[in-house]
Amino acid sequence: MKAFADLYARLDATTRTTEKVEALARYFGDVSAADGAWAVYFLTGRKPRQAVPTKKLVAWAAEVAGIPDWLFDVSHDTVGDLAEAIALVLPPPTGAVDRPLSEWVAQVLLTLRTAGEERQKSEVLFAWASMDDRQALVWNKLITGAFRVGVSQLLVVRALSQVSGAPAEAIAHRLMGDWQPTPAFYMSLISREVADADASRPYPFFLAHALEDPPESLGDIAEWQAEWKWDGIRSQLIRRAGRTFVWSRGEELVTDRYPELNQLGETIPDGTVIDGEILPWKAGRVLPFGELQRRIGRKTIGKKLLEEVPVVLMGYDLIEWESRDVRAEPLAWRRVKLEELAAAVSSPSLVLSPLVEAKSWEELAAKRERSRDQFVEGLMLKRKSAPYRVGRVTGDWWKWKVGPLTIDAVLIYAQLGSGKRAGLFTDYTFGVWDDGKLVPVAKAYSGLNDAEIKQVDAFVRRNTLDTFGPVRVVQPELVFELGFEGIQKSTRHKSGLAVRFPRMLRWRTDKKPEEADTLAALRRLLPETT
Repeated sequence: MKAFADLYARLDATTRTTEKVEALARYFGDVSAADGAWAVYFLTGRKPRQAVPTKKLVAWAAEVAGIPDWLFDVSHDTVGDLAEAIALVLPPPTGAVDRPLSEWVAQVLLTLRTAGEERQKSEVLFAWASMDDRQALVWNKLITGAFRVGVSQLLVVRALSQVSGAPAEAIAHRLMGDWQPTPAFYMSLISREVADADASRPYPFFLAHALEDPPESLGDIAEWQAEWKWDGIRSQLIRRAGRTFVWSRGEELVTDRYPELNQLGETIPDGTVIDGEILPWKAGRVLPFGELQRRIGRKTIGKKLLEEVPVVLMGYDLIEWESRDVRAEPLAWRRVKLEELAAAVSSPSLVLSPLVEAKSWEELAAKRERSRDQFVEGLMLKRKSAPYRVGRVTGDWWKWKVGPLTIDAVLIYAQLGSGKRAGLFTDYTFGVWDDGKLVPVAKAYSGLNDAEIKQVDAFVRRNTLDTFGPVRVVQPELVFELGFEGIQKSTRHKSGLAVRFPRMLRWRTDKKPEEADTLAALRRLLPETT
């Protein structure tokens, strides 16, 4: 546990990629297979459910620290992170016990959730008494289900490859799909033997960078393939060993949730993997993303919903063909094979992402401006000669999105941030006018620089009108331009609307609150079909 806590501290202390990989490699070079398996599990974003309710942890921490609940609450508000606040108020450990990470997890963490309160408290207090503040911080993050640290799965893969000598591509592939953090899995993960893919395992997704320079900087347009950037669920459809598997980019097996795609798989030859997007599709065109949300998360789909919101797989790429990994083949070759497959299958549930033809970047830019009319987010630009790579690699795939939808809204509520923003009011709720009142329409946390955050924080503290829980109601004076990717009707929001991915684009110091937008103006941004 001490080694894992030390690793967490080193990773959290740097933003340099080389230093992160070095720290990871040093850790994996010394760790046991049992600890390595759990470290990979947590570092790649997996986590068990919260083991002990927050209310209990807070009460026990205040009791052990000998402080009243109100003082712990103030400490928590100041620090902004529950795990860190608990670690800071705990007294020094009474007896160091350097148990392996795997033992703490398997013998304590995984048993806490179903244990009685007496045993929960006993185990938690024993752990706190056995750990220094660095270990306690990591332990608290694990038992609250809030463990996160600034590394990507790609960096973990690089470190494991560096230590083991196994190809990074093989390690990345093994980390996809279902696996359990056992010593046997860890040893297979770092094995140099590469012929080990199981029937259901997907490939790591190739991801695009946002295009920030003019498209002309990419060179001759003839070297590029342009497609619409669809707004759905990035997925892979796999047909192997006579079975169909549909994996989301979030590494969730969703085959049963989309029976249309399960049926599609039965028409596809064994040894085939298609990369694409699950989209709500009806009458030959895509539906708004809000329609797909009606199906997301449901384990059973009724006949009525299947009829109202049918889905297709919008095929982008072919990455396994005739049981052969074809990612090293150029995109142009893979596209031809995908077109041949689609023609042979001839299923309404497989739609190929249409190519957007243009003879110049200017012509393509004009077509991009019509993206919202087709419920797409812009264009994807893919180099025709490029292989299918792993992760977000610069140079071969670019997303060229249209500008966001925008409104001017008034800051009406504020909450304290967490982590590095602890102690500052950085979480904001914004409203627009409706019948002379401000109605909340969006929450946003990003978009301001450090100086602006400090100015808004000072304003909130000087202009608080009321509080409810951790939320401050503020004098409605500050206007901000908000950007968002989409809008839909919602019965769960007071405004009747929900926006996607809201963020602050700029602080409109030139505008008075009465000049902010209205709810009616926001409704006019709704897609015509809604």
